[in-house]
Formats: sequence, structure tokens, C-alpha cells
Amino acid sequence: MIKLFKPKFWDKKKISFIGIILYPLTLITSLYIFLKRKFTRPKSFNISVICVGNIYIGGTGKTPSSIYLAKELFNLGAKPVILRKYYKNHTDEYKQIKNNFKELIVEKNRVRGIELAEKKGYNVVILDDGLQDYKIKKKFKILCFHQSQQIGNGLLIPSGPLRENLNVLKDVDVVFINGFKDIIFEKKLFEINQNLDIYYTNYVVENINKFKNKKLLAIAGIANPENFFRLLEENNLSVEDKLVFPDHYKFSKQEIQNIMLMAKERKLELIMTEKDFYKINEFNIKNLNYLKVNLKIDNKEKLIAKIRKIYE
Repeated sequence: MIKLFKPKFWDKKKISFIGIILYPLTLITSLYIFLKRKFTRPKSFNISVICVGNIYIGGTGKTPSSIYLAKELFNLGAKPVILRKYYKNHTDEYKQIKNNFKELIVEKNRVRGIELAEKKGYNVVILDDGLQDYKIKKKFKILCFHQSQQIGNGLLIPSGPLRENLNVLKDVDVVFINGFKDIIFEKKLFEINQNLDIYYTNYVVENINKFKNKKLLAIAGIANPENFFRLLEENNLSVEDKLVFPDHYKFSKQEIQNIMLMAKERKLELIMTEKDFYKINEFNIKNLNYLKVNLKIDNKEKLIAKIRKIYE
């Protein structure tokens, strides 16, 4: 299996030589996005559509944010459902959602998925990803960033990590920043849209005691594994070694058994992300542990009041 990792030059503040070489392709990407936006007519729906998206490819907390909003709306008496577009290698994320919130629709075509949600009697669709799906008229748009990566080098793919440029902020209602308060980054966002509502999100570890006072071998097959490793360090867990795999990497049973054997020989406890756990729990291997986290949103009452107006 070919392992594809995110290019390191994407997150450098200065444009690298490789980024310059790839820039003609980036111009094609930019033109494609412009034409797609201009000539796509969005479809409106009777059901409220809340989009949780990003422009930085992967690792911005879209799925945990979608789960959080779905739970909050459900507790308020709404009938929300999370909608994901079907990709063959994204089953780990679908399992993660289902384990945390039962109401999930997975469809190859998001428009069909929303129509199905209407037929099933839901009154809110939370679109987990899909900000770049211009066929859908969204009632409320949330754009997710991670404070560590922000917008990387600021370029569109393949010269950089962006799906589209920051001008998308002009058409966004709320920004989630996963991480610590960053006034400089906020200022950059407000320069494009001074009416933005910005909320900070963080992960609270639920099963920290399981890993305290243990030496850990941490594995991560996610878009930004360094964010997972940083979370372990912030919670004062002792990480002795790290294994990094590409996002949505499909582990084999033998591969996991070999990793577990290596950890045992080195007297280390294996720890992984919840997303990675759902890639491999089908193997029914015992003693696999993952870091269980819940999302926390600062000033959530203000956010929920804002969103509540939409579905009511």
C-alpha cells in the first residue's frame, strides 16, 4: 500500500521552491473553483442545513464539531441528523459518528442525502464537510480552523493546503478555532469579514486515568497527527515513541499485531485516536485503547442560541 502524507512545505509560512514549481497547477485550481461557484445554482430545501466545513484540508475538527452540535440540538428538542458524503476509505469517521450520535446519513450525493433527511422527518441537517459543495443552499455556515496550522502557507492545492482562499469568509456565519486564543489570526479573519462570530474549541480527555503514569507508544493515522501528540503532551502523558500513518490509512490485522508486539517488548502501552480505533476494532483484538475526547466550545450558550433561531 502506498502511504501518502501531507507535504511538510504546506505548513511553512514562506512559500517553498516546490510550492513555486506547483503554482501553475494552483492557478488551475483557482480557476476551477471560480467557474464552479459561478455556474452552479444552489438548491434550496425545506429543512435547515447547517454546514460545518473547512478550507484547510483535514484536521480542523469538523466531525467532532458536527457531533457536538447534533447533540446540543437534540437536547433542545430538535430532530437533527448528520450527513456525510460517502467515500470508500472514510468508514472510520462514519463509525466514529455512529458511536457518538446515532442519527447519520451517508450518501454519495449530498443533495439526495438532504432529500432523504426530509422524508425521514428530521428538521435539521448538519452537513459534516461540504462547504465546497455549491449545489446546496446552506442556511448557516461554520468554518473550522486549527490554531496550530491556521491556513498553512496560504496557497491553494497543490502549492498549499487550502481548498479555496480566505475570501470564503465573506459568506460564513461562524468560525471555530480549535486551540488557544490567537489574536493575530483573529485579526486576519476580521479583515475579511468584521461581522464574524469566533468561538474557540478544545478537546477534554475523558479517560485520562487509563494512561497516567504509563509509558506510551502513540500511533496516529489522521490528517494532522502532531495535533494528537500535542494533546497527549498537554495532558502530561508520557509518550516514549510515535508512529505516524496517512489520514484514513487502512491497517491490516497483522500490522496492528506487530505494533502491539513491539509495544509489549518495549514495555509500552499502545494509545491511538478514536478515529484510528474504529479502523481496526473489526479485527476483535483485545486490549486496544484509544484516547476518548469530548469537544468543549467556549461561550456555547451564545452559539446555541444563534443556531436555535435557524431551525425554529
